[in-house]
Amino acid sequence: MLSTDLANRQPVVPAGLDSALMQQLWQAARAAHAKAYAPYSRYAVGAAMLDEHGVIHSGCNVENAAYPQGWCAETSALSALVMSGARRVRGVLVVGTGGAWITPCGGCRQKLREFCDPDSSIVSANLDAIGPVHSMEQLLPHSFGPEHLKDV
Repeated sequence: MLSTDLANRQPVVPAGLDSALMQQLWQAARAAHAKAYAPYSRYAVGAAMLDEHGVIHSGCNVENAAYPQGWCAETSALSALVMSGARRVRGVLVVGTGGAWITPCGGCRQKLREFCDPDSSIVSANLDAIGPVHSMEQLLPHSFGPEHLKDV
């Protein structure tokens, strides 16, 4: 888990993401959170991802009156990442509000699995603090991925 010094808002960062990158991801995810379109659930989410080139891509959730047609913040950020030409995710930070730390939903975990390494960091946060860190493998153990289709 990532611990945060709440008084100074200084996270203890996971391997692969230094303190400056964590702060940049958090800032980008909070900015995306502010742009979320969530008139039905009122549960805004922002996500930021670091690609293999060191570029940060962000996205927010976008709801729709026909509920299944909306999309998650992680999906929006992944789309921006792929559109940029990137193909790998080195780390993800997701910002949500509410009583519990947010983690990607099941569908987003599978989408992230396509682009993350098993040890890629997925960081939970809210508007005030950075919270726990999980690896991709911890969030989606024994998962199906691109390597399963190499011999097909």
